[in-house]
Amino acid sequence: MIQQKAEDLGRQIGQTEEYKALKRAQERLQEARELAAQLRHLQEMAHRLDDTLDRGEAPSEEDRTGYEQLLGRIQGDPVYQGLVAAQANFDKLMVRVNEQILDGMRKGAASPIITLG
Repeated sequence: MIQQKAEDLGRQIGQTEEYKALKRAQERLQEARELAAQLRHLQEMAHRLDDTLDRGEAPSEEDRTGYEQLLGRIQGDPVYQGLVAAQANFDKLMVRVNEQILDGMRKGAASPIITLG
């Protein structure tokens, strides 16, 4: 019963405008090959910076500057901005859904009536 309701909820979430907008934004990112390559490069740079810090060393000025410049270019890209906005809107939806689930759980725990049928 619970699994079926969870599947139904998932299906309904998949039909929301927030989810559809997020999927479209992700597809646009995949089509923006240069931006996708820049994001991969940024991730590699971040790993190198983390490794440097984990060794107790300070990253070079060149590495820090390169990372910041690439991050700035990525953040200024309209495709990336669209993805961030779509993700934020979807996250807000999921927060509301989770709050409603928690509210239902509280009400269910307080109720002496079993309604699993």
